[in-house]
Amino acid sequence: MTQLDAVVVGSGPNGLAAAVELARAGRGVRVIEARDEPGGGTRTGELTLPGFWHDECSAVHPLGILSPYFRRLPLAEHGLEWLKLDASVAHPLDGRPAVVLYRSFERTAERLDAADARVWRRLLEPFVEHGHELLEDVLGPVTRWPRRPLGMARFGWYGMRPLTLLARRFAGARARALLAGCAAHSVLPLTHLATGAVALMFAVTAHLEEWPCARGGSRSISAALASYLRSLGGEIELGRPVASLAELPASRVVLFDLSPAVLVKIAGDALPRRYVRRLERFRYGPATFKVDWALDGPIPWTDPEIARATTVHVGGTLAAIARSERDAWTGRHAERPFLILCQQSHADPSRAPAGKHTGYAYCHLPAGSDVDMTGRIEAQIERFAPGFRDLILARHTTSPRELEAGNPNYVGGAITGGSAEIGQLFTRPVARLDPYATPNPRLFICSASTPPGGGVHGMCGYHAARSAIRRLAGEDRR
Repeated sequence: MTQLDAVVVGSGPNGLAAAVELARAGRGVRVIEARDEPGGGTRTGELTLPGFWHDECSAVHPLGILSPYFRRLPLAEHGLEWLKLDASVAHPLDGRPAVVLYRSFERTAERLDAADARVWRRLLEPFVEHGHELLEDVLGPVTRWPRRPLGMARFGWYGMRPLTLLARRFAGARARALLAGCAAHSVLPLTHLATGAVALMFAVTAHLEEWPCARGGSRSISAALASYLRSLGGEIELGRPVASLAELPASRVVLFDLSPAVLVKIAGDALPRRYVRRLERFRYGPATFKVDWALDGPIPWTDPEIARATTVHVGGTLAAIARSERDAWTGRHAERPFLILCQQSHADPSRAPAGKHTGYAYCHLPAGSDVDMTGRIEAQIERFAPGFRDLILARHTTSPRELEAGNPNYVGGAITGGSAEIGQLFTRPVARLDPYATPNPRLFICSASTPPGGGVHGMCGYHAARSAIRRLAGEDRR
């Protein structure tokens, strides 16, 4: 049998992106996946009732449509179609109209306090004007000099602040709440350094493109990447769990779209003990509890404008959101948890039978928790959408332990590939000049546990592939 140049273990967006880049470079590559379809966190299934299609993990993809790597690939030719609504984010508030994040600064300003509209634009417009270049730099390799150094310096000046400090630029509660909801995607307490950067990044993406979902479900992203990979001559082997390096086909390099914990189980014996100990110290952060609903109609929000957004941040004020995220970090379960809720069927009617809808929401809670958060999650939605519970035809819950059982990369139920706290934001999974390479010259890491971290953007896989390609090229010259 001809030896492969590369084997990729795991077929999440980063594993597939790594394989695609290797194939584009003319390298022979095979992806090996434990489950019966590719995807990692981008899978879709009938979790509740027949005809209701639910995304198993990721659902709305601002970094998918804006990914510097995915934008170079002909994924539309392989079936990927992005679907959007008028707004990216709606943020309901008690007794007041919701704050809504539109692509337009003017429409967004209409929902902010008058004094804050100019401040919002003044803060974000410089980043939006060069948004694609900013994403190239923010999602680029940590050792590369930024293409727009002054723009990155400005982003760092504001972004390295805790969200609670950055939000003080705004006089009113509405802009502060909107930023807090964006920052809470970090799964960090909002008092932590660099949570401001997460808030800015999500706000910038919303002013560049409406946050989309994929027609037919997030599995369509995986299917398009897999189809493109096969068109380049790459191979995908499904239904093949891997427990050790000895089970892999012969190849010159191996790339792992896996968490450090799973990597150690498979390849720990092939790595120096000191490096393994550093991998074992990697921190994964709080977990996720997720609920999917089959609904008899759209969620009855008190503000109808909320139905015009693919994503709803449910939690109220900045203070309330900060309290919820701090609870998850410190081992408590919030009575009123902050929710990230997605309304895919509003943009993609194929997700549910005619006249019906799907719903999806998750909250953060301590890693490995067994506490059922269903009642608290539904109470939060009912708070802003009275009558919501009456529309539930069926529900499917996924606890942190069930998340990890379905995907071992979700250690303790953490879905982001590892905590983005400042201590390991750039040094993930360990501090190395090339974080994708390991001390074993054959082994590389291409998962979200490497920079730039979580999200469906494929950039971790792309950078790891470029590192592996350089290694292969160096061997070819010898």
